[in-house]
Amino acid sequence: MTRRTFVKGAAVAAAVVPAMAAAGGARAESVKEAKITADLEKYRALGGWVEKPDDPQPQLEGDVHADVIIVGAGFAGLSAALGLAARGAKVVVLEREFAGFGASGRNAGYLAGALGLEYDLFLKNVGNEKARKIVSFYEEAVNFVERKLKEYEIDCDYNQSGLIRAGIHPSQEENVREGMRIAAELGCQSEFLDQAQMRARGIPPAFLFGNYVPRGGTLNPGKYVMGLRRRAIRAGVKIYEKTPLVSYTEGPIIKVQTPRGSASAPVMVLATNAYTPQLGLLADKVMPLRISAIETEPLSAAQLAALGWPRREGIVTAHFTMESHRLTANNTLVVTTKRIHYPYGSKTPNVPDYDQYGELRMALHDRFPTLKDIALRACWSGYISFAGDALPVVGATGAHQNIYYAAGCSGHGVGGQSLVGHMIAERIRGTEDPLLAALRHDTPSTLPEPLRWCVVNGALGVTNMLDDRVNSKVRDAAARRV
Repeated sequence: MTRRTFVKGAAVAAAVVPAMAAAGGARAESVKEAKITADLEKYRALGGWVEKPDDPQPQLEGDVHADVIIVGAGFAGLSAALGLAARGAKVVVLEREFAGFGASGRNAGYLAGALGLEYDLFLKNVGNEKARKIVSFYEEAVNFVERKLKEYEIDCDYNQSGLIRAGIHPSQEENVREGMRIAAELGCQSEFLDQAQMRARGIPPAFLFGNYVPRGGTLNPGKYVMGLRRRAIRAGVKIYEKTPLVSYTEGPIIKVQTPRGSASAPVMVLATNAYTPQLGLLADKVMPLRISAIETEPLSAAQLAALGWPRREGIVTAHFTMESHRLTANNTLVVTTKRIHYPYGSKTPNVPDYDQYGELRMALHDRFPTLKDIALRACWSGYISFAGDALPVVGATGAHQNIYYAAGCSGHGVGGQSLVGHMIAERIRGTEDPLLAALRHDTPSTLPEPLRWCVVNGALGVTNMLDDRVNSKVRDAAARRV
């Protein structure tokens, strides 16, 4: 969908003035359309948190040799590189664009533990014992990142505020409480906040109640991944940017081909997450899902004061497809997710998604009606990697079991992929963390195309319909109060 098509459709959908309406009403609609157009023109081909680095690393040219080749310079790849370099390994990292170009620079920046795990997708299949270890993995991921931020001296605006999974309508309370009950049985303790407690914390009034976890918080993921990049370069890791992996040959020594050179090593790590199926691996296990985000211009002091939200907890909603809302250190408001799309054939084109930006813009206005006139600073899209059970897909493959992979972040990549990368590094050096072993399980296979596209997007369409029904009830209730 093009920007022009979307704006035209939005204008038609919003036209409530009869053909013979007064000129003043027509002018109001014209102004409204102009605002929509101006907001949608803020699309960024990069994530909202990153810019091209001032010190671009060279492309790989010629032949190089290393102890380990890592493909992908995001949270997982750079964490693995740092873990290996600390043990004295010679590490080469290949990155198609630059560090943080993918999901690491496009996500919402939530350092979350087990909050929001999709228990209904995996609990029955893996059993309670393994599920408890999986919950422990996500909880430990928060501790791991917090330790590394201090160790690597990374300033990424981390706000250790805790997080809230909030309901916007009374019908969502049962689901929130049930999720809390299951999480508690598996070792993730949290607190239910009723409406009075939410108001006492200064949470904006659109969020009626919530599941609060004190662990974790929000950060700037671009600053985090760039901090890992700086530390890796300082540790002697050789990062080659603008260097896509063209092909690789398995064997006791793996050889990879790039456009201008090659690299060889006894071990390779594919830390490519949503892009992994395009490399010929995990195509039947994980799929890329396109998720979008919008960011407002900075809020004024008066707007912040009226909004409240003093602790700035990251908020995700209890929709089937959540919304996430958070304030940044620059006093902008970032809204993400809301709508998800699976691209046919697991492709990952770096293109705008104007209909999703429109939905996010509507969510912004619904949850924060006092900010309806605030302009957008940016909107962007990217891909998460999702498995059918919403769990990480981690393991090794090849005749020599020397090709490691990490995918399936499922929206929990800031902490989860950071820890996974580190644990893979430990495994390569001969030590396996029990939490890494706990992640190994039989990931369900996906359907072949075109059934996959039809079923996944069909299911997403149903969840959108159910979420829209809840949103309509909330809007109707708000209209009656006016």
